[in-house]
Amino acid sequence: MLKLFRIASLVEGFSYLLILCVTLGFISREFVYFLGMGHGVLFLLYVALSALASHRQNWSVFVWLMVLLAAVVPFAFIPVEIFIKKELAKNKQYAEK
Repeated sequence: MLKLFRIASLVEGFSYLLILCVTLGFISREFVYFLGMGHGVLFLLYVALSALASHRQNWSVFVWLMVLLAAVVPFAFIPVEIFIKKELAKNKQYAEK
């Protein structure tokens, strides 16, 4: 579950940056509909997977809210990526014991 959430986090973060590129004029506005629709679907997937991952990993409500907040802050998916890598390493460590 955590690996799937990690992938969704990265893809959603990059799609958000693409939306910002349209806003800044780097990408033509004719792609707004497709990028916006794709980002919206990825955002909903991110929220759902964050709730599932939070439940399975026993994260506190604060941690889950910080992960959700990262979905609306540009480049905040990078600290989430680091956090998830640490969680995966911790899970692997527990599995080896």
